[in-house]
Amino acid sequence: MYAPDDVTVSPEFPIPDQMKAWVLGGPEELIKTTKPVPVPKKAEVLVRIDAIAVCATDLEIIRRGPPAQIEGGAPFNKNFTPGHEYMGTVVALGAGVDEYRIGDRVTVEIHAGCGQCKRCREGMYTACHNYGLNYGKLDKGHRANGFTTDGGFCEYQVNHINTLIPVADSMSDEEATLVVTAGTSMYGLTELGGLIAGESVVICGPGPIGLLGVAVAKALGAHPVILTGTRDNRLNLGLELGADAVVNISRENAVEAVKRINGGKGVDYVVECSGAPQAANDALYMVNRGGKICLAAFPHDLVPMDIAHIVRNNIYLYGIRGEGKSATHRAEAFMRQKRFDATKIHTHTFSLDDLPEALRYARDRVEDAIKVVVKTRLAEPAE
Repeated sequence: MYAPDDVTVSPEFPIPDQMKAWVLGGPEELIKTTKPVPVPKKAEVLVRIDAIAVCATDLEIIRRGPPAQIEGGAPFNKNFTPGHEYMGTVVALGAGVDEYRIGDRVTVEIHAGCGQCKRCREGMYTACHNYGLNYGKLDKGHRANGFTTDGGFCEYQVNHINTLIPVADSMSDEEATLVVTAGTSMYGLTELGGLIAGESVVICGPGPIGLLGVAVAKALGAHPVILTGTRDNRLNLGLELGADAVVNISRENAVEAVKRINGGKGVDYVVECSGAPQAANDALYMVNRGGKICLAAFPHDLVPMDIAHIVRNNIYLYGIRGEGKSATHRAEAFMRQKRFDATKIHTHTFSLDDLPEALRYARDRVEDAIKVVVKTRLAEPAE
């Protein structure tokens, strides 16, 4: 059984030497295999993965490679395991770890910065200068689960203690996987100023980040919170999560509708979560002079923007990557306090063995799937 040197384990949580894992072959080729259970080093723990949510970025990585970067290139055929939005149970402690105990339930941030570069020292560990340089060689300290190191479509994974967020026992495994998504939404609003009570906010795009962006903005006291998109069912879910108004941009002009709802003027903040080609310019035109825009999506192609309008109107642009500046801790606190119900976006659950089907549901939006969760330890059916 698993018993590495300088690692603390407990008989309460026996750990095998090998684990089930999915690895990426060529594009769209996932292979079920076994891997050795990884070993935590100093300031690291081993997490037994109990549940993992499927992210649209996982689908991009499996199909195209980027934004994952392994040994300076695409992750294909490198025995790489994708997946990053997971939670689980601490089952082994690396040398010197006393911040967590075996048995603690945690959810996991994607990024552990190197802690040495300029950006990490500023708290911007999701923009670590050593990103993607060290797959299989962790001396620099940087790791991004499912991007530059193995991710969570497996049974166990190593994590730095800085990436762990304790979760309340009242929170289900499925809900805990959504803390990272809510953390990304929180990070966007943090970069826009954080204290947004009474400020007007538009969220563009009712995907998981956009829907939880509505919930976080409302919990922070923003008013009005306006959600734009093209799917009525998603927009209605946005209303359930706290949106004061929604705009179906397939039926009316987004900019005109937002200004009408906001009393004839532009809004204070826009968080663009759709990645649609026109969305960035719509954001420019619906924000007020001196307003702020957060770009939180990955467009597939270069997007032309009205730079002159930005300059003339003193508009501020922010880009965010992931869930930086400890935003996941703040998001978990909101969820723990039931400030919003993130479980509204969880629609389907699959077992780890059924990962390809889970990915199909997420990719093709089968049965209107929003957030698909994969569990490594599904409960046995009652007899």
